[in-house]
Amino acid sequence: MPIYEYQCRRCGNEFELLVLKGSPTPACTDCKSEDLEQLLSGFAVSSEGISQARLKTAKRKLATSGRVKDQKVAEAEYFKKEREEHGGH
Repeated sequence: MPIYEYQCRRCGNEFELLVLKGSPTPACTDCKSEDLEQLLSGFAVSSEGISQARLKTAKRKLATSGRVKDQKVAEAEYFKKEREEHGGH
């Protein structure tokens, strides 16, 4: 069965899709954009090294998203405090 890997040019999401004859045009699983780049797929082989590399990548993405969220929360709290101290609404 043909499984293809894609990366969305709009949001950067990477995903795999099973594409059969007559399948609709593929779209991003996150933002639904059809502006996709088909990636070169590796063989369906799993090894300890590949598993560790995927885990490391996933952890890095999770850590990055957590830092961004923490930064946005801190900025919101800062601006709220500034408004309260300076009488703004």
